[in-house]
Amino acid sequence: MKLTNSKRLAATLVEMGITSPIDVVNHVPYRYDDYRLSEELPLFHGKRLVLFGTAITAPTFTKAQRYQIVSFNFKSSSGRSYKVVAFNRPYLRSLVKLGESYTLIGNYDQRKYAFSLVTLRKGQIAPEDVIRPIYRLPNSIEQHVFHGLVERVFIEGIKSITDIVPAFLRDKYKLLPKKDALKKLHFPLGFEDVYAGLRVYKYEEALKFSIKTQLIRRQNTLLHKNGKPRLNSEKLTSFIASLPFKLSTDQMVATNEIIADMKKDTLMYRLLQGDVGSGKTAVAAIALYANYLRGDQGALMAPTDALAKQHFVTLSKFYQYTGIRIALLVGGLSIREKNNVKEALLDGLVDVVIGTHALFSSDVIYQSLGLAVIDEQHRFGVSQRSMLSNKGERADLLLMSATPIPRTLALTLFGDMDITTIKQFPFAKRQVTTAIHGSDDQQIEKLITRSLEEKRQVFIIAPLIDETDTSMYAAEMLYEMYATKYPMNVGLIHGRMSSEDKDAALTDFYTGRTPIIVSTTVIEVGIDVARANLMIVYDAHRFGLASLHQLRGRIGRDGTAAHMVLVTDIDNPQEHARLQVLSSSDDGFYIAEQDLAYRGPGELIGIRQAGLPTFSYVDVYKDYKMLELARIDAASIIENPPSDGQDILKIAQNELSDTPYA
Repeated sequence: MKLTNSKRLAATLVEMGITSPIDVVNHVPYRYDDYRLSEELPLFHGKRLVLFGTAITAPTFTKAQRYQIVSFNFKSSSGRSYKVVAFNRPYLRSLVKLGESYTLIGNYDQRKYAFSLVTLRKGQIAPEDVIRPIYRLPNSIEQHVFHGLVERVFIEGIKSITDIVPAFLRDKYKLLPKKDALKKLHFPLGFEDVYAGLRVYKYEEALKFSIKTQLIRRQNTLLHKNGKPRLNSEKLTSFIASLPFKLSTDQMVATNEIIADMKKDTLMYRLLQGDVGSGKTAVAAIALYANYLRGDQGALMAPTDALAKQHFVTLSKFYQYTGIRIALLVGGLSIREKNNVKEALLDGLVDVVIGTHALFSSDVIYQSLGLAVIDEQHRFGVSQRSMLSNKGERADLLLMSATPIPRTLALTLFGDMDITTIKQFPFAKRQVTTAIHGSDDQQIEKLITRSLEEKRQVFIIAPLIDETDTSMYAAEMLYEMYATKYPMNVGLIHGRMSSEDKDAALTDFYTGRTPIIVSTTVIEVGIDVARANLMIVYDAHRFGLASLHQLRGRIGRDGTAAHMVLVTDIDNPQEHARLQVLSSSDDGFYIAEQDLAYRGPGELIGIRQAGLPTFSYVDVYKDYKMLELARIDAASIIENPPSDGQDILKIAQNELSDTPYA
């Protein structure tokens, strides 16, 4: 079947990896527009509404700074009236007609007592069309064009859809045949069709993931270190005693488990998880020193240049009297500086190198890599982890995560690793008070003023960079607001800034030159400012509990009193109860379990959770029971492969062997 007669469309499809009918139908929707009419009451800030009704005034058009605003009054079928506001869509002036009927999707903006328009459709949506699939597509392909292509593929027939999940498991879980699942995903009559179709894809992905992690674990048990020198325990004990702090009990337990692994003949493959500020970096520094004592090179990989530089400064202090030669390899170095580090690694003139994922690129060659430490390990996927031995004949591997995960879930997600957990903080008691406030609460300004008077530092967090959704706070808007209130004291950082601008903003914040920094969640990972004692998170209800807890880990790191302010204007009892979990507990593992219970709806597939592996279909929170079952099923398939289980085994093995380095 020829997909299209349009050369332009065909070329775009090829760029998307779509070259056959099966590729078309396997490009499933990532979410669905829900045009079912809403219950309008109670109204609260940010509430999503779907309304059918009539335009009762003609649209007006105004310009305000960067925005073009179209507004009109609208009466819903329930009889309630709304002021509708749409930003940067001037075409609505001619599209919306007085007295005509429309279906609107948007959010209620309590601050402006208005309906913030997202989507408008003329007339009322037919019952069979209220669930509309939305695909991830480039701008050059419109949704209806791709959906029409999907329809044609189904009409003309598909022959090559195969079920790779063994039949006994499909029967056990009552999974639809894959062809039927695809039809329900592309042409749902209701969300029950979507969920039935997604179960097939979610379980297949969970099973394949579990098979891969267990295959890696089995491979690792066969690897040996080929007679590495024994560690000098006396020197290691002396180094630990020289550190400028005493290890907590959990840090000592973690250190002992890691050193015991490093002394074994088999390869270490361990995950070290613990809250932000629990002291994982100190444990990693000890492991790297132990690796140095046996004559090997060590590498510490961080997810960002800023965090790599921070680790470099920290470890340089730890190692200043040890003779360890330490180097930094990040994107901000000149080509000559990078080449010098690479040559020194090859010649064995560097003992510990710190950098980003470039540490494991093809042009970086180690003379003798004995230990690789990967911070925020979720940036380094299962398949890439299996390839790490290419950089060292028998390199031990220590992965670190600041995302506390309930142990049963951790065993499933990281089934290829042993797990060590740090729950204690290095100091006796963290003094972080967490409270919920409205955006107009005067207490917020008082807390900021007090922090500035005490020469402390302040984080202000927004869910967005700019005002693409006017019902939410944006970093750029908050920056303008606070820069007006506190001139010369406010910096800004977000993901769209250049590395140079981010580094400059962070430097100003580290040094206290700008004691207030407005940011998105880019500061969630790795920024360590001991004097930061206040964090204000706007639209806190938009964040997961685990993410908010990680953000909270940025303050109070010196053990002194600190405050986290969760700003929300919504009048939703369930959301307030969810946020109260953070007010009542500082235990990241308890909070992670509560996140499971309170997990709200998001994109139906492709949900990304900070600190966790990224799946195309599985949501590790909502689908964690499925993941646990898949782990058990994977072990069964590997031990006793059924006659129709070879396909998924072969696919999993091929994905492990074919995946290139990050």
